[in-house]
Amino acid sequence: MSVIPENSTVWAEIPVTDLDRAIAFYNKVLDTELKKEENGPSPMAVFPTSDRGVSGHLYPGKPAGDGSGPTIHLACPDALEDALARVREAGGKVLSDTITIPAGRFAYCLDPDGNSIGIFSS
Repeated sequence: MSVIPENSTVWAEIPVTDLDRAIAFYNKVLDTELKKEENGPSPMAVFPTSDRGVSGHLYPGKPAGDGSGPTIHLACPDALEDALARVREAGGKVLSDTITIPAGRFAYCLDPDGNSIGIFSS
């Protein structure tokens, strides 16, 4: 039997049409500070995380749009209802009611590019 990895996800990439606009959206919604990095082959903005946390980044690309791509679930730093209000304020859409699962609560949303995201609170 092979070794079971610590995390099943290594990282996530979210394609966006306007990197600066996307950085502003995710900074507001998640009350965080993504910063543009331009030290690789293309610019990106990395979601901050603890030393060993699974992360992801935004990059200039072609979003699937209208929620037809994969859904990336992102942790909110405070009350889920506050984060969902920020989704609306920042130009995104909340698509579902709050869904409760054993690990916490989340709602499905779209970012301004139509990327499917879940906003999660444990």
